[in-house]
Amino acid sequence: MHTSNLFNFDDSYLSLPNKFYSIVKPSSFTHAEIFLSNEKLCDELNVSSKKPDDLLTLFFDEGWNKNTKSFAQAYAGHQFGHFTKLGDGRAIIMGEHITENKKRFDIQLKGSGKTIYSRGGDGLATLKAMLREYLISEAMHHLNIPSSRSLAVIKTGQPVYREVIHEGAVLVRVMKSHIRVGTFEYAAHFGSSDDLKALTAYTIKRLYPDIEEDENPVIGLLHKVIANQIELVANWMRVGFIHGVMNTDNTSISGETFDYGPCAFMNAYHPDTVFSSIDINGRYAFGNQPNIIKWNIAKFAEALLPIIHPDKEKSLHLAQTAIDGFNEIWNEKYYGIMLNKLGFVSNKPELYLLVDELFDLMEKLKMDYTNTFWALSQELSMEDSPINRSDFKPWLLKWKDAINNSCGMQQAKQLMKTHNPVFIPRNHIVEQALDEAVNGNLSLFEKLLGVLSQPYQYQNNLRDFMKPSNTDFEMSYQTFCGT
Repeated sequence: MHTSNLFNFDDSYLSLPNKFYSIVKPSSFTHAEIFLSNEKLCDELNVSSKKPDDLLTLFFDEGWNKNTKSFAQAYAGHQFGHFTKLGDGRAIIMGEHITENKKRFDIQLKGSGKTIYSRGGDGLATLKAMLREYLISEAMHHLNIPSSRSLAVIKTGQPVYREVIHEGAVLVRVMKSHIRVGTFEYAAHFGSSDDLKALTAYTIKRLYPDIEEDENPVIGLLHKVIANQIELVANWMRVGFIHGVMNTDNTSISGETFDYGPCAFMNAYHPDTVFSSIDINGRYAFGNQPNIIKWNIAKFAEALLPIIHPDKEKSLHLAQTAIDGFNEIWNEKYYGIMLNKLGFVSNKPELYLLVDELFDLMEKLKMDYTNTFWALSQELSMEDSPINRSDFKPWLLKWKDAINNSCGMQQAKQLMKTHNPVFIPRNHIVEQALDEAVNGNLSLFEKLLGVLSQPYQYQNNLRDFMKPSNTDFEMSYQTFCGT
């Protein structure tokens, strides 16, 4: 344990075999300056100082090693289904901050320069990409979805060369843990059985200490990850979020959303919606996210096979049984959440068809995902409400009848308002806010942050933030990894 003038750092990850990390310091950016800081998150983390220069001194001063042992993590991963050896090519963990209530968070610099895992890259990041991650991660947090957080965006004062020249920036990212499925794949493919056991024991102690005394903690870990990832992805579906790059190295063991590169939010409902420029075949389309997380969890189970049980057949049986249970758990969680969006307290299978019929209708009628559910949750229907159209009325009458035979409309509306956001990061507004911010005007960016910090509270003077972009924009809109 070692303290700085900002953080109460620990470095427990360095207790693992050194094949899992490499000690490295961030690049020295002599002209760095704070561009954006998250004071509310500072308060939540019990950070002892909010002076911007403190961050710069701690992270980029030559005396950095007096206070911390910063490191990059090694891992592997299946990227679009293909296995490869990876690692933090442009991210460095400065330490694990321990809050006053003993919660542990990685403090990571993203875009802070080369590491031994950079694979020919420069280890840098653009200002626009880091502002995007800041914005979307904070939006996800306020949507009540587990997520990495963003403490600050720091302009490096150095150019970043991509297809054009960009301003460089570093994101200060906060997360319970950056251990991922790919970390376990790395251990299984490139380490020994002892390495895999060490990583598993460390992960359980750090993230799931309640299963340490289980008869089989390894299979217990698999079940925990299954439950948490199902909870996470079902909530992505609840708000229309498309991650865009659900590789196994972007699947966290802690159940947090992270790595907001080609992510976006869906407007008009369609399960095949894709915005990522590199997802040519729609592997990570909105409606395919449940299948992908099951696939990723299967890869996690494969990595654990050598240590689940000494008997190989028994080990395979235990892992397969866990994976075979995925669909039942998913259906219960997913339909439970969707029924909550429709105002039903109880999760009754006989209501599942009502959910399916709604989505079929929304797809056919090209209805806005967020605004349709929001309109259903309102006491009075507005003139421009998407649910006023005549071809929607038969389903609407069926839904009202089911609600009246269940908990009643008043209770249903109250429940719906906690599950259906009014505001999401609309793609066209996000792009406008980012472009203006990069050019030095933060007014729209900051206003959008404020709107997204209260996503479930309707405000009449903010109707523009509820409007989807026009069809032409949506048809041509693409998101990128931001590397």
